[in-house]
Amino acid sequence: MEGEKRQYPRTGSHNLVSYVCHDDKNRVVCEGMGRTLNVSEGGILLETRDAVDTSYSVSMTVALEDELMDIQGRVIFSKKRPNGNYETGIQFLGIEEKKIRFLRQFITIYGGEFHSPE
Repeated sequence: MEGEKRQYPRTGSHNLVSYVCHDDKNRVVCEGMGRTLNVSEGGILLETRDAVDTSYSVSMTVALEDELMDIQGRVIFSKKRPNGNYETGIQFLGIEEKKIRFLRQFITIYGGEFHSPE
């Protein structure tokens, strides 16, 4: 993705994620499982079975290594992939310093810039 300007490098990863979506009144509107395609300090790209509305906030439990992390975020986009699943981009919200440090370590271990296949 030439010319793309990202604040944080992404690292490829294939980890399980459970998520719960909330509407603007904080009501649960959907939940599911997905897997990470890549992760950065600022967000995560998930492969999900269904589209996720961009008006939703998301509570996720992400399995990175042997650690489970609960993270809050908001859906930035959800687009259909050729395999019928969806790529869902989620921006982290209000992430704690401890979790940021863990993400930095994860990204350092699993390496630099990653671009998902189109």
